[in-house]
Amino acid sequence: MRIGLLGTGPWADMAHAPALAGHGDLDFVGVWGRRPDAAKELAERHGTRAYDDVDALLADVEAVAVALPPAVQAELAVRAARAGCHLLLDKPLAATVAQGRAVVEAVRAAGVASVVFFTTRFQPEAEAWIGQQAAEDGWFTARAQWLGALFGDGDGDGGSPFAASPWRREKGALWDVGPHALSVLLPVLGDARRVAAAAPGPGDTVHLVLDHTGGASSTLTLSLTAPPAAAGATVELRGRAGVTLLPETTEGPVPALRRAADALLTAAEDGRPHPCDAAFGLRVTEILAEAEALLTDGR
Repeated sequence: MRIGLLGTGPWADMAHAPALAGHGDLDFVGVWGRRPDAAKELAERHGTRAYDDVDALLADVEAVAVALPPAVQAELAVRAARAGCHLLLDKPLAATVAQGRAVVEAVRAAGVASVVFFTTRFQPEAEAWIGQQAAEDGWFTARAQWLGALFGDGDGDGGSPFAASPWRREKGALWDVGPHALSVLLPVLGDARRVAAAAPGPGDTVHLVLDHTGGASSTLTLSLTAPPAAAGATVELRGRAGVTLLPETTEGPVPALRRAADALLTAAEDGRPHPCDAAFGLRVTEILAEAEALLTDGR
C-alpha cells in the first residue's frame, strides 16, 4: 500500500516515519508538513519525498498516517478520506466532538478504513490481557492511573520534546493520556454510560469516575505534571475473577505503530472495521468532552 505521512514534529520523527519506512508491506511515498523545511529534512532521512502541496500527496497515495495536533488532524483526515485515502490516525481523534463526528462521517461516506493509534492496544501483551479480561464476567470496579512527568514538577519542561506542544499545554492530561486509559477500560467494562464525577488535582491532574454499561465503575487519575519518580501507568481490575493488573511493557512506539499499520492494511483489505477505528476514537472524544464540561462547570 502506498502511504504518506502528514506531520513533521517529534512524534512523526521518532515514531511514524521510522515505522512507515521500515514496514515491509508499505511504500512510504512522501511527507507533508506545515513547515516545508522540516518536511524536506524528515523525508531525506528516510529516503522519501517531501511534498509542498498536501493534495498532491493525497493524490499519490492510498493511505495517510497523521502525526499532527488533534484539531489539524481532524480537518486533514476529512480531506484525506474524501480523496479516497485510508487513515492511520493518532489519539485523540479530534479536539471537539463536532470535529470527530465529521471524521467518522467522511470515513463512512468514502468507504475507507481507519485505525486510531492507541499505543497500548497495539502492544501484544496488553492487547491479549484486554481480550482475556473482556471475556470475564463480574468486574466490580477498576482503577486507572496514567501519570506522566511531561511538565516536570510544575512549569518545567520535564525534558520531553512534547512539553512545548501548544495543544498539550491547552488540553492537558485529560486529552493526552486520558485516551490511553479509556482505550483499555472501555473494551473490558463496556461503554461509559456517563462521567459520574470529575475533579481537578495538582497541575493539570484530573480525577474521573465513570459508570460503565457492564455494571462496573472505574476511577481514572490522569496527569502530565507528576513528579518523575511517581510517573507510570497502572490499570487494576477487581471482580469475581479476583484482581488483575495490566502487564507492563518496555517496548517503544515504533513496533506498536507498525502493528497499527498492519491493522489498517487488514481493514482496508477485508472491509471489517477495526476495534480502534474512527468511530471508537469519536466515542473516546465524547467522553473526554463530557469530562471537560464537568471540570469547567466545577471551576
